[in-house]
Amino acid sequence: MTRIIMHGCNGKMGQVISDIVKEDAEAEIVAGIDAYGESKNEYPLYRTIDQCDMEADVIIDFSNADAVDMLLEYGEKKNIPIVLCTTGLSEEQLAKVQEVSTKTAILKSANMSLGINTLMNLLQKAAKVLATAGFDIEIVEKHHNQKLDAPSGTALALADVMNEAMENTFDYKYDRSQERKKREKNEIGISAVRGGTIVGEHEIIFAGCDEVIEFKHTAYSRAIFGKGAVEAAKFLKDKDAGMYDMKDVIAEK
Repeated sequence: MTRIIMHGCNGKMGQVISDIVKEDAEAEIVAGIDAYGESKNEYPLYRTIDQCDMEADVIIDFSNADAVDMLLEYGEKKNIPIVLCTTGLSEEQLAKVQEVSTKTAILKSANMSLGINTLMNLLQKAAKVLATAGFDIEIVEKHHNQKLDAPSGTALALADVMNEAMENTFDYKYDRSQERKKREKNEIGISAVRGGTIVGEHEIIFAGCDEVIEFKHTAYSRAIFGKGAVEAAKFLKDKDAGMYDMKDVIAEK
């Protein structure tokens, strides 16, 4: 049984994870941390993590950047592994993450979805075969109309794993409207679509001579990220100090 402290338990993802863990016989949430709202769950609620005295195997964090400093101090002091899902961390905070990872295990990933991370593994293999054979690579990502950044962090992560597989020989092309010329062979084109309530869709196209191969991942709800975080927590339990990501979770499956 993996005992979890849910950091950010009253947020949307905190509630999603709480529901997932209720149905998981291998995990339980022993405490929740959230400065806002009343406890909506069956576990004790603490306003800040330094108030929590519950025994736990791992912390799942879906909070905000302001709460991460205290979280890292707590994880280091208690030697509790952390699944760190909060984004928008400063350079100083990222440096602190690296420092704390020398004392306790930390898992941080660009995307917590098991599907996306399995797709990354497949794309590395596909790129080595298809890009070498002259196939062009394009990524089209779609998200809801409230998303601020473009392209998405996941689209960039997908491009990065293919680029790494090809020893970083590709350049990324985000906008072809400003130049009139043929596509370069060393490009990965990345296009962003924003509209409606699309949770997230990523399509990777390998276009060759007379044949096209497409990989596609569609997210229908935030639950996929919650499921990945819970699987990451179970993976991280009892792990040695160090930095981990979802690729490590996939590799152990």
